[in-house]
Amino acid sequence: MASIGSGLVVLAGFKGDDGAEDIEYVSNKLAHLRIFEDEVGKMNLSVIETGGEVLAVPNFTLYADTLKGRRPSFSKAAGAELAEVLFQDFCAALRGRSVSVQTGVFGAHMHIGLVNDGPVTLILESEAKLEGQ
Repeated sequence: MASIGSGLVVLAGFKGDDGAEDIEYVSNKLAHLRIFEDEVGKMNLSVIETGGEVLAVPNFTLYADTLKGRRPSFSKAAGAELAEVLFQDFCAALRGRSVSVQTGVFGAHMHIGLVNDGPVTLILESEAKLEGQ
């Protein structure tokens, strides 16, 4: 059973056309995103700067398409074989940036407990690199 102290819970999903460039972009953004409070309460510190940890949980359902019908389609999500490789590469990229990473079990039914310290929940997508953000 994986657990972390202070840090981030990351639900990581991958699309069928994701690759190394996407992993590089998102892992770099996540490691350096200034979302933790500094000494005056301003969101100004990254997970690296706080010494926080990451609990990375593989989650293909993030790419569910619910526009048509009543049953979600997962056709945009990467297949299991590719998604597992991308997930492992993503975790390795974070570790390569000196982030302590614990992981969920790929393909397993998991029970996840979370204590959210603050109202911050963000979505990071690699498409932002194409928009220059």
